Amino acid sequence: MIGENDRVVLSGEGREYWVRAGAHRLSTDKGMIDLSALVGCMPGDEIHTHLGTAFVVRIPRATDFFVHARRSGAPMLPKDIGMTIAYTGMNKRDTVLDAGTGSGIAAIFFGGIAKNVVTCEQREEFARLAASNIADAGLTSVEAVCADVMDAEGEFDVVHLDMQIREEHVRRAHALLRYGGYLATYTPFLEQTYLVMDSARDLFSEVHTYEVIEREMTRSQRGTRPSTRVCHSGYITIARKVHH
Repeated sequence: MIGENDRVVLSGEGREYWVRAGAHRLSTDKGMIDLSALVGCMPGDEIHTHLGTAFVVRIPRATDFFVHARRSGAPMLPKDIGMTIAYTGMNKRDTVLDAGTGSGIAAIFFGGIAKNVVTCEQREEFARLAASNIADAGLTSVEAVCADVMDAEGEFDVVHLDMQIREEHVRRAHALLRYGGYLATYTPFLEQTYLVMDSARDLFSEVHTYEVIEREMTRSQRGTRPSTRVCHSGYITIARKVHH
């Protein structure tokens, strides 16, 4: 059931609206929507504009946060987040350290899988935005902190870095990882990718770097073909700590 101040997606008429349940009104070209009427609704219920147009109520998932949530920059794409989750074997027993929070989108995906996530962001305004998005996602297991990852303490099963990475960050990640744990990094340029690969080689037993190429298929009356959108985003390096 949807409560006061909960995030909601309203879908209909080929549109989606990212709203908050409560004492507000949303103006659309199909009429006004009283958002207080969302309180007490269930997913799949309909809410109508004053002109009678119906919109379906949906509780957001991580994919909706990627599309609709406020951003402080470009977040990792779902394909890259998915590879990070898959190649680290992230699971419900894991404690994850995420650094370079940005808008908190990757942390929201991780929080739906891992036992606990701590996400570090040095820029205070970005950390506040991420904390707001994470709260909207209802993830009490995810903590956004304004801090330098070099100051992080504890033991983690996965350390994920999406930031300007230096050699000391790779060394610090190795020190924070439990035996058998994984470092995962996202780097947009080859020069930084080489730095990560070279820094990790002497610390980690297994180091692999991937580029994920994604092509969406489009279908029309003329036929079916790959989308012409750019399919490259960045590079994922996965390194496992299997020796001391």
